[in-house]
Amino acid sequence: MIDDLLQIIAPHHCCGCDKIGTLLCDNCKYDIVSEPLETCVACGKGLASKTGICASCRVPYDRAWCIGERHDTLQRLIGNYKFTNARAAYRPLTRLLDEQLPVLPESVRIVPVPTVASHIRERGYDHMLLIARELGRLRALPVEALITRQTATKQRDATRRQRIVQAKQAFICTRPLDEEAIYLLLDDVVTTGATVKYAAQALVDAGAKTVWVAAISRQPLD
Repeated sequence: MIDDLLQIIAPHHCCGCDKIGTLLCDNCKYDIVSEPLETCVACGKGLASKTGICASCRVPYDRAWCIGERHDTLQRLIGNYKFTNARAAYRPLTRLLDEQLPVLPESVRIVPVPTVASHIRERGYDHMLLIARELGRLRALPVEALITRQTATKQRDATRRQRIVQAKQAFICTRPLDEEAIYLLLDDVVTTGATVKYAAQALVDAGAKTVWVAAISRQPLD
């Protein structure tokens, strides 16, 4: 309701073409979904197989999807969502994910990568939990916040080595999981791949037999 009222007072502009009235217009949405990511989601190299993971990568998840590279329109949309309090961006971002994902089995449970607590306080919302709940609504699938952050480290501006060390220590799932369920792990940006790798490993360590990953974007580490 608050988002709708704000739209009347200060309407959004499309992150692609600057059209007034929406954060992502239909034309710019089409430009994103018509150019799907064709590299390995885990490492960003090579032509990935139908699983979204190349043969060289050894990861604790079996399939992966990603909307596209984090640049241009998609980069601005994610940036507005995370850094300028454009809470309403969770809707177009979720619909981009919905377009990318295939039909999912009823056994799928959607699991957001947990957000650092200080970021939630700064934004006033948990950005990945909002997306997970919206995707769960669109797909009629349960959402379970199963993973807990054990640390409060921030990966922005960290080196590859630092990111890997931080991610190894960051995640835990303390409840036993259903071996028959499929856990779909959601994250916004894959850079080194460490976050989704070790978040997925936390699910496996808790008993999950099948973990899939869906990411909004992939960004090489500069």
